[in-house]
Amino acid sequence: METFTPITALIGGLLIGLASAAYLYLQGRYCGISGMVSDIVQRHPNFRFSIFFLLGLVFGGFLLNFVYPKALDVNFLLPWPGVILAGLLVGFGSKLGGGCTSGHGICGCGMLDKRSMTAVAVFLVVAMTTATILYHYFIGDPHP
Repeated sequence: METFTPITALIGGLLIGLASAAYLYLQGRYCGISGMVSDIVQRHPNFRFSIFFLLGLVFGGFLLNFVYPKALDVNFLLPWPGVILAGLLVGFGSKLGGGCTSGHGICGCGMLDKRSMTAVAVFLVVAMTTATILYHYFIGDPHP
């Protein structure tokens, strides 16, 4: 995130918007990842669609890594077990909170849903607070 590339950001945003709109049109539901995972676990009637959508995300990442490897060049500040634990906690929190950042942030806010806009505001405040506390008290500034 050290150099901003508006063209690739615009293309990525358009693709996310198109995928979200297609999911809403085809399934009649918001395109939230935690909801899709829940559909798969609970064997919801449209769980097969959710499986293919999530597989598309994973294989799309592999394809992007093949075509443009620099796009996914990420250095985590935590070891892998910490990253996995953080992901599980986020998943649990999103289920507890009635939706994830993708469902609320992309679809809900795009449809001007007040509950989603409130959820996104809470996500942002908590994320900024957590990052500030971690960097200043536990990890240290990654860019000294």
